[in-house]
Amino acid sequence: MEKPWYNLQYVSRWYRLHRPEMWQERLVVWGGAALSALVIVGFVRLTDAALGRLAWIQEHYFLYSLLLPPIGGMLIVFLSRRYFPGCEGSGIPQVIACLSEHHGEKPYEVLSLRVAFAKIMLGALAMLCGFSTGREGPCVQVSASMMLASEHVLPVRSRVSANELLLAGGAAGIAAAFNTPLAGIIFAIEELARRFEQRTHAVLLTAIVIAGMVSISFQGDYLYFGHLVVHPLSISLVVPVFVCAIVTGIAGGLFSVSLLWKGHTFTQLHRLRREHPVWFAAIMGLGMSLLCLLTQGHASGSGYDVTRTMLMGGPDVAWYYAPVKWLATVLSFHSGVPGGIFAPSLAVGAGIGQDLQGLLGNADAQLTIYALCMAGFLAAVTQSPITSTIIVMEMIDGHQLVISLVAVTMLASIVSRGLSPSLYHELSHRYELKRTVHCKDELEVAGRAT
Repeated sequence: MEKPWYNLQYVSRWYRLHRPEMWQERLVVWGGAALSALVIVGFVRLTDAALGRLAWIQEHYFLYSLLLPPIGGMLIVFLSRRYFPGCEGSGIPQVIACLSEHHGEKPYEVLSLRVAFAKIMLGALAMLCGFSTGREGPCVQVSASMMLASEHVLPVRSRVSANELLLAGGAAGIAAAFNTPLAGIIFAIEELARRFEQRTHAVLLTAIVIAGMVSISFQGDYLYFGHLVVHPLSISLVVPVFVCAIVTGIAGGLFSVSLLWKGHTFTQLHRLRREHPVWFAAIMGLGMSLLCLLTQGHASGSGYDVTRTMLMGGPDVAWYYAPVKWLATVLSFHSGVPGGIFAPSLAVGAGIGQDLQGLLGNADAQLTIYALCMAGFLAAVTQSPITSTIIVMEMIDGHQLVISLVAVTMLASIVSRGLSPSLYHELSHRYELKRTVHCKDELEVAGRAT
């Protein structure tokens, strides 16, 4: 039988490509990514303004600035617990929990526009009050919330699921926050999904790139920490790579353990956190004030300015900067205020690098050691070595260090796994258990009422 002059397969593909539903799906996803990137850019500028105002307050009214952490912590935790539940903490565990296949409920409670607004405002307020928090984790929750909101305008038979919108939104948040689209894609694969599904659409990957492009359009093609003139790859870096990986792996593992603290050691303190979270936030705020008093304010904020100054060859910080920043971030995390740990972790890593550089005595590779320790500590905390490598590489234009960064992050992550479970996934598991218990309690109360 003679075949027709046209190919039915190509005609079918052409028809699917030009269907209005498919273009509606593309425009909704791409538009959501672009809009979320605009919001993230505004959030970044708001936090920059908050940190700038905090620096001004500390310079002119330092003693009064010590009152900000306890008072501000009480206010923030009260508002978040009373009016905006779900906006506390980093935001990444909430996204991971909602992406979980075992998460039976709809994620709109913690990934809504209302929670995203609270995350932005209270997150910026936490930085203004001097807490050691970052904005990258909240950017993930905010962007995921905005992408999820676009689900209501997708076509009825859309191929894009809610989970895929969350995945693209979380990655777009990292891409826009760091100005690094590639890091956003790797973050989605390695940390949020822990796997790369074949059915993940190219439309979603394009949305992540669009978010990064929008961020670059408004903030410029800048490097997060500037361009570093790093030491070229040589045999002399073998010892520094090994030492940096072991030290940051142990430090990052212990850091994760301290963030995952359940309170078994200090029972009364744990009970206070559970029953009186506002007063517990005040205690953590007083601890922050004490650290700020001892370090003249260097313990507060995200640590971005201090880290950038160190990487640009500025004056060294005190040898105790790394442990103090480590402790300040732990106090800020347990206080319950909204905020992430990416930027503080990079600051701790840079401080460790400065201390190790003095011990290693390799003055030519000073900035290289800083970069290696930043990537190693971040990888040890998140246990996502590839994401940490890409983030640091893109933030400092350190393509010459790719092999060294991969070696450090892989080894540091292995060391950290021997000390602590995966931080974000353990927190997401706890969040799921908490929600399950809460739902059972609500059912029991409803059953008694009937």
